[in-house]
Amino acid sequence: MRPLAGDPAFLPAHVLSMEIGARRLSPVDLVDALLERIRAGDPKLHAFVEVYAEDARLAAEAADKAIRSGHAIGPLHGIPIALKDLIQIEGKVTTGGSEVWRDRQSRCTATLARRLIATGLIVIGKTHTVEFAMGGWGTNQHRGTPWNPWDPTAARTPGGSSSGSGVAVAAGFAPWAIGTDTGGSVRLPASWCGLTGLKTTIGRISTYGILPLSPTLDTPGPMARSVEDAALLYQVMQGPDASDPRTRGVSTSDPLPMLRRGVRGLRLARMPEAEREAVDREVLAAYDAALETLARLGAELVTSDLPCRFVDYTALTARIIGAEGYSLIGDLVDDMSLPIDEAVRPRIAVGRGISARDYLAALRDREEAKRQFSTAFADVDALLTPTTQTAAIPLDTVDQTTTPAHFTRFVNFLDLCALALPNGFTAAGLPISLQIVCRGYDETTALRIGWAYQQASDWHERRPPDIV
Repeated sequence: MRPLAGDPAFLPAHVLSMEIGARRLSPVDLVDALLERIRAGDPKLHAFVEVYAEDARLAAEAADKAIRSGHAIGPLHGIPIALKDLIQIEGKVTTGGSEVWRDRQSRCTATLARRLIATGLIVIGKTHTVEFAMGGWGTNQHRGTPWNPWDPTAARTPGGSSSGSGVAVAAGFAPWAIGTDTGGSVRLPASWCGLTGLKTTIGRISTYGILPLSPTLDTPGPMARSVEDAALLYQVMQGPDASDPRTRGVSTSDPLPMLRRGVRGLRLARMPEAEREAVDREVLAAYDAALETLARLGAELVTSDLPCRFVDYTALTARIIGAEGYSLIGDLVDDMSLPIDEAVRPRIAVGRGISARDYLAALRDREEAKRQFSTAFADVDALLTPTTQTAAIPLDTVDQTTTPAHFTRFVNFLDLCALALPNGFTAAGLPISLQIVCRGYDETTALRIGWAYQQASDWHERRPPDIV
């Protein structure tokens, strides 16, 4: 029996699955290794709200016994996973990133969490989020901001709102994690933490039991070290749920049979020339190089015009998030005695000034925009953009009145799906990311394109400086 190759803390989940299945790696040893990394490194990186150390060890022992006795549940049995602190588990505290809810005990378990646990995955803990998931920079004034591990000396934006999930996976605290994405909250931390993150289509994955921000736009998604891992996790996350009406009539989609089919014959659209203006030079260079790689692999690159500028979609998305967010938690942000993040309060409070007429008009505008976009991209398989305009920036330079979601919000607004994955590094060693945008419910194509790209590159295999 050959020895385990590589540090288990940084092995992709699909490799961990093979090693555990072949009994070269015990779930107990894997959980212990991750818990030790968390113990040593999380005081600095601050990825976790709570670590379920004892529960995880018990689950690992049970998984080990089941696997050794021939009673494995499936290929994911015994692999740890981290959950964003919006995903409820009955009896556990779910704060939603808010100091106001620091003792809020969940009365239900999210359908998503139940499905993950049913596959044998081990929940190792809950990860930090921007308060109420309302922000793309990844900061949290009262609960603490996770430290982006790619720069051990200076605090930089981890990306939000799924900041802790991004940092936990990048730092080797968990092989993968779950985030949520309302305007970019899976893809932004994936971009700045050097990960692969999938924004799914509304109705693909149940949001029952996940604290909402904007029910029209909220989507859960996997954050992992590779496209193959993201595909495996996406496969088990999806499915109809009687508790979430939006999942009714949405059939499941298995991405694995199509994953390795390559990109030959696919038509991939560049972003319009005008959209390059505000993008960092190194990000553009990595973007152009990625397009060249996909062209060499056989994809046809085309230029298409967008019905709107990305900035216009960003503003329209903000109107819906503001109105729905305020309807849910406006009473909290209006109470000035409560310790609400000073950057988050005004973002939610915007909804106070949005009338029912304006909100309904925004929903109508959204439907018309979806029709226009569908027509413009009828003969295109995917639109390619950078995920963010820059690499992670120093926290002390963040302008909290702005958003880094320039390239991501339109995906939520138009009911599309998208994959973010590493496509380079800056001269300072910070990750850069490519976004692959596909039609709604076509996650399979986004993953297929991403897998082909990762077979031709090794950006996703790099790891940040080890702080443990």
